[in-house]
Amino acid sequence: MNVPFVDLKLQYQSIKKQIDTAIENVITETAFIGGKYVNQFEKDFATLYGVKHCISCANGTDSLYIIMKMLGIGKGDEVITVANSWISSSETISQTGATPVFVDIDAEYYSINEKLIEAKITAKTKAIMPVHLQGQMCDIETIKSICDKHQLFLIEDCAQSHLSEYNNIRAGLRGIAASFSFYPGKNLGAYGDAGCIITNDDALAETCRMYARHGALIKHQHQIEGINSRLDGLQAAILSAKLPHLVEWTNKRISNAAYYTKILSGIDEVITPKLRPNTKHTYHLYVIRAKQRDALAKYLKENGIETAIHYPVPLPIMEAYKYLHYTENDFPVSNQYKDEILSLPMFPELTETQMNYVAETIKAFYSK
Repeated sequence: MNVPFVDLKLQYQSIKKQIDTAIENVITETAFIGGKYVNQFEKDFATLYGVKHCISCANGTDSLYIIMKMLGIGKGDEVITVANSWISSSETISQTGATPVFVDIDAEYYSINEKLIEAKITAKTKAIMPVHLQGQMCDIETIKSICDKHQLFLIEDCAQSHLSEYNNIRAGLRGIAASFSFYPGKNLGAYGDAGCIITNDDALAETCRMYARHGALIKHQHQIEGINSRLDGLQAAILSAKLPHLVEWTNKRISNAAYYTKILSGIDEVITPKLRPNTKHTYHLYVIRAKQRDALAKYLKENGIETAIHYPVPLPIMEAYKYLHYTENDFPVSNQYKDEILSLPMFPELTETQMNYVAETIKAFYSK
């Protein structure tokens, strides 16, 4: 049996008519840049989230950069974020001219350890940017309290947390703004790069929209210099076709994760994901910790099972951040877990038969 890490083709086949119609409409109307399909997706996503503004962008990385840039974060400033994430979370801080300041992860939930944040705050700190990793939200209430206490911006990186909740509040609704990625493999994915910003701040929404469109809200009327970060019509139409299915797909991910946890529970060498209390974990990733991780991953691959490692090197230890002079000892949990974490196949269409095969193969590895 072959079990892919994610099967985007299978998802396409399940809603083929809607996707094909969406693409055909955009091509027929040549609505490739801007226009009604982009506007409709922004409106629909904002409605889903109960937020005033959705500003679409070319990708999730741009959306982080644009938020910080429009908040005035720049040279001489610091922004606190997590040590274990994709580099978008930190490189966008550097792109503004600010310096990323990293915090180790929580040993149970793998997201930023909120207990370590205040020790990293200095007179230069302007914002905290937690990343809701794997589909599980951080302790956002504690982080919001820290931001309020120190008068810092709270910017939520929601690239992996579409529809995730903590205390019945969705990811992206506690900070001044939030960033979403619609990279193809995300819980809501386009067929190319795409992203957005959500915010309830009218002034910030206007400047973000302006900056992402060459500094103009009206063509040829450039109030500032900006960048070119527009969601194209094809991707917007595809996302709109997928959006009505997101709740169903999310529920299927949650169901699949519960089944994984059940069938893996008897394997002593494997630690399954722990669910934070009062949390709706949407399982963009199902991440286990495993003894002999590399050998296990190799064995699974040999038996037709794709896995991934998110992430094999903590950000502050990468060559890109050598100038910050961090060591592995500065991030003991991230450093330990980088050799243990393994992401198993996870997507809505995953079957119990496939998950049983994954579990049986893992058991076979450890019984050898």
